[in-house]
Amino acid sequence: MNVWRAMKRHPLRFVFSSWPWRSLAYLATGPVVALVWLTVVAAMLVVGVVLTPLVVGIGVLACVPLTAVVLAAVERRRLRWLDPRPAPSAHRAPDGTGLRALVRFRLREAATWRELGYALLFTVLAAVDLLVPFVIIVGSTVAAGAPYLVANGDRIMYGSFATVDEPAEAWLHSLLGVAIALAGCYVFAALAGGRAALARALLVRPATEELVEVRASRARLADAFEAERRRIERDLHDGAQQRLTGLIMTLGLARLDGAAPDLIGKAQAEARAALEELRDLVRGIHPSVLTDRGLGAAVESLAERSPVPVDVDVELPERPPEPVEGAAYFVVAEALANVAKHSGASSARVRVRRDGDILTVEVHDDGEGGAEPAKGGGLQGLADRVSVHDGTLRLSSPPGGPTILRVEIPCAS
Repeated sequence: MNVWRAMKRHPLRFVFSSWPWRSLAYLATGPVVALVWLTVVAAMLVVGVVLTPLVVGIGVLACVPLTAVVLAAVERRRLRWLDPRPAPSAHRAPDGTGLRALVRFRLREAATWRELGYALLFTVLAAVDLLVPFVIIVGSTVAAGAPYLVANGDRIMYGSFATVDEPAEAWLHSLLGVAIALAGCYVFAALAGGRAALARALLVRPATEELVEVRASRARLADAFEAERRRIERDLHDGAQQRLTGLIMTLGLARLDGAAPDLIGKAQAEARAALEELRDLVRGIHPSVLTDRGLGAAVESLAERSPVPVDVDVELPERPPEPVEGAAYFVVAEALANVAKHSGASSARVRVRRDGDILTVEVHDDGEGGAEPAKGGGLQGLADRVSVHDGTLRLSSPPGGPTILRVEIPCAS
């Protein structure tokens, strides 16, 4: 839930939540970021102009637009204060290697110049971000403290328009100050939400670029289903079927030999092995706990079996449709398997919510990051599975982490 949705959903409780403080922190730190960026740009421009007779000066000036790339990365991080959705960079991986190739590649990208435009606009708007909270906080504080000031013989003067020097007027101004402070919470949120929306529009990769192209996705999914069917058939033939055949033969020999105890014991071992193998196969296709007890219990079961500690937070007012529930389960299963195998994480968190007709699944881990949906990999398979239900899959995994996998699936009954 972002700041806009929090304000709309609970307008009265919003004032007493953490959102106004987050909004105020977002607005207050913006000018600091802008000032640091302007200082760095000014220093580079001075150094570049001074060293223009040398080749290095031209290189420094050429790198000035790249400072916006760093500012954009900071802004995408700050977005998390107001909007927990993944905010992947719009930049692509460079074609070549080395510093020179990287600089040349970034200067040719439209995303770099879009981020530079945002940086320039951001520095202009930073003054508003600083001025509005200052006026509201100072004004509400002075008005709320009017009784104390008047009691000490002071007067509050609003230029030549009004003067407050009576206790009754002071208490009215005190109530006005409280009202201004409460209204300021909504002003902070609205202003910060607008800044965050601007940052997301200019600095974050559009959602359409993150989704798998539908036709190719459907084709890959059909191939994946067929490959899975063949795998199950092969496993049944080479595994459980052979074991059951061996069991039948062993029991036949036991009958011919007068039910020898060692043969009966061997038959029992074969039966137990066959049963375990069949259980593993069935669990891999569709676990019984998901059918019997629902998505929450199935996710808890996955968390218990994970070698990485997993915190589970599932809130579902009602069970989603069975196909959607199955897709969500396998999203969590694959994501936790990737966390255990590749992330190097010390902990993970699974969050499942149903908001109206949308089922949202988020898997966070504190690992090394750098995950990418490789062709034919598990993440690609998840995107294909989710796309069948007209869902979306988004991945945020910057180098150094954290990794956030977010899936949204329509689940109208």
